[in-house]
Amino acid sequence: MKKLLVAFAAVFSLAAQANDTLTVAATAVPHAEILEFVKPALAAEGVDLDVKVFTDYVQPNVQVAEGRLDANFFQHQPYLNEFNNGKGTNLVAVTGVHLEPLGAYSNKYKKLDELPGGANVVIPNDATNGGRALLLLQAAGLIKLQNPRDILATPKDIIENPKDLKIRALEAATLPRVLTQVDLALINTNYALDAKLDPAHDALVIEGNDSPYVNILVSRQDNKDTPAMQKLAAALHSPELKQFIVEKYKGAVLPAF
Repeated sequence: MKKLLVAFAAVFSLAAQANDTLTVAATAVPHAEILEFVKPALAAEGVDLDVKVFTDYVQPNVQVAEGRLDANFFQHQPYLNEFNNGKGTNLVAVTGVHLEPLGAYSNKYKKLDELPGGANVVIPNDATNGGRALLLLQAAGLIKLQNPRDILATPKDIIENPKDLKIRALEAATLPRVLTQVDLALINTNYALDAKLDPAHDALVIEGNDSPYVNILVSRQDNKDTPAMQKLAAALHSPELKQFIVEKYKGAVLPAF
């Protein structure tokens, strides 16, 4: 009987010491890479991180809202606001982590002023990143918008287009794949890096570090303040992670802490 009690106590002790698990959705680059970097430090804090890689911007939010995932890491606050408003969800930001400047890329031209009249230009088709792309084109002097600060602007809001650019909106993840078929593509840095583009050198124009589009860790109201989630937030603000971001991405991704 004593042996049985001792064995039971040992099993109970191991169970009590078992790590918490957080399942977090992320796009591959740089979000999943960043999460993989902090995984060992989190494990030492009693949290096992299970990273699920997604290629789209919709399912990570849907699955967190439905409770199938604990959190996600791929988006900025304007996108989250638009998603919540459009889908009736109530997802929340846990903390800001980094900035991925949006850039304009071309396989055909080395400078924006080389773009011909009627050039084919593609931008992301989600509302916030589409508006963000148009604001970048406006900052580069290629177009003028009716409201020059509207982050939700669409091509219909263009009031001046001297080069008669043909602007189409496509799913963000597809933009690197069509780069050879168009004259200019406005690509989010995570997809640019995944396609082996170097934003710091390959982008013909890129957002500055004053951009408001900081990428955030997102969860639900019911789990944003759990000890495990707060440990993840702390790991995403560590000096070690800042050094990792600076050294690995060389300006293509900027720490926001």
